[in-house]
Amino acid sequence: MTEPSSTSPLPRPLAGLLGRIGRTSLLVSEHAGQLGMLVVAVFMAVVRVRVSWRDVMRQIYVVGVQSIPIVLVTAGLAGIVTSQQGGYQFTGSIPLYVMGSVVTESVVLEMGPVLTAIVLVGRVGARITAELGTMKVSEQIDALYSVGRDPIEILAAPRILALIISMPVLVGMANLFAILAGMVSAQYTLGLGYETFFYGARLFWHSWDMFYSLLKSIAFGFAIPVIAVHMGLRTGGGAAGVGKQTTQSVMFMTLTILILDALFPPLFLQ
Repeated sequence: MTEPSSTSPLPRPLAGLLGRIGRTSLLVSEHAGQLGMLVVAVFMAVVRVRVSWRDVMRQIYVVGVQSIPIVLVTAGLAGIVTSQQGGYQFTGSIPLYVMGSVVTESVVLEMGPVLTAIVLVGRVGARITAELGTMKVSEQIDALYSVGRDPIEILAAPRILALIISMPVLVGMANLFAILAGMVSAQYTLGLGYETFFYGARLFWHSWDMFYSLLKSIAFGFAIPVIAVHMGLRTGGGAAGVGKQTTQSVMFMTLTILILDALFPPLFLQ
């Protein structure tokens, strides 16, 4: 004798869709709650002066100083490409001195902060997730709890503070190097002199632009390590889990950078 089949008031495709939406909403809420708790825990550790500044300086060297070469290479290439493409589009129709403004504004407002953040997502964010994920699956995090030490104070806070401090410096260096690279490229490919380049750069420059660029860098420097630490502390499932969590962390960090970048113009450039 067969059992009666269960019936649903909704069609099966619609029920499946609603189920997936519900599971996704729960997962997003879980991540948001854990991220909020992590930020509060880091803030309390800093306020209570429970963070070792020796660890912070060590992390500044790792995430900041050691990132300078790749950041400068990326920025220089961005400045050169912007100058060459702008020269191709403007030749014969717009005065060439405008190229100074195009390169400067493009780099300072957009390419400098965003490209630096994307580089650090791959170099620093993935590293933090993999390090903490490995410690999590090897039970080193649990060992810290067992001896009365807080992993947030020892592992998370120094990395987050280090990147918040390092990011504006790296973005400032990237902006300067990209502008200089774009200026040299304009000199050799378009015959645009340095004085003419700087004349165009000053013509449309706003004092708010540099503050806007550094504000972006602080936001990116906060988002990258917070997500990386959060994903690392959620790792499980051995070595395969570390790889999977690191991949997801890079995806989430990149998406967050792009979303924040899209939100900045309507919030701060109106």
